[in-house]
Amino acid sequence: MATMSALQSSFTSLSISSNSSFLGQRLLSPISLSVTSPVKPTENPCLVFAKLKRWERKKCKPNSLPILHKMHVKFGDTVKVISGRDKGKIGEVTKIFTHNSTIVIKDVNLKTKHMKSREEGEPGQIVKIEAPIHSSNVMLYSKDKDVVSRVGHKVLEDGQKVRYLIKTGELLDTIEKWNQLKEAKDKETTQVAVASAS
Repeated sequence: MATMSALQSSFTSLSISSNSSFLGQRLLSPISLSVTSPVKPTENPCLVFAKLKRWERKKCKPNSLPILHKMHVKFGDTVKVISGRDKGKIGEVTKIFTHNSTIVIKDVNLKTKHMKSREEGEPGQIVKIEAPIHSSNVMLYSKDKDVVSRVGHKVLEDGQKVRYLIKTGELLDTIEKWNQLKEAKDKETTQVAVASAS
C-alpha cells in the first residue's frame, strides 16, 4: 500500500503540461517508417570455421560451411613429394583435409611433439608425428614404372568414371584396390580397439 502511494505522489510531482503532452502522438515520422527496398546483408555470415586458425579462415558458402576443394589425390594413393624439405620422398596418403587442400603422408613431414605425462609416475616423451602437407606439393607416383605423373579422368565401357596416370596409363580407381584399402583400414581399427580394451 505504501508503494502505491509513493508511485502516485511521484506521478503528481511530474509537471507535464497539456501543451507538451506526448500521449497520442507518433514517435517516428512517416518518412522514416517507409521501407523502399529490402535490406541485403553485405557479407556472407561464416559462423563455422572447421577447426581453422584465425589466419587460415576461408570463404564460406551461404550455409556458413567452408568451401571444400577438389584435389587430385585421394586416400590410399601413392605420391611423391616434389617440393619442400621432404622433396623426393615417397609415401601413401593416410588422411585428407578438403577445407584447406592438405594431406597427411605416411613417414613424410615428421614433426617432434613433446607429450606431457598423463598419469603420475609416467614420464613425458618426445613423439614424431606426421604433419599435413599441401596437395600441390605432391604428384601421383607409379610403383611399377618408378615415375611421377599427372592424373587424368576417363569413362570405362561399363560407364564407370576412373582416374589414371597420364604417363603410364595405369588405373588408380579399381575395385580391387578399394577392397584392399578397406580391409587394411578395418584391420587397423580392430587392432586399435583390441589395444585400447587391454
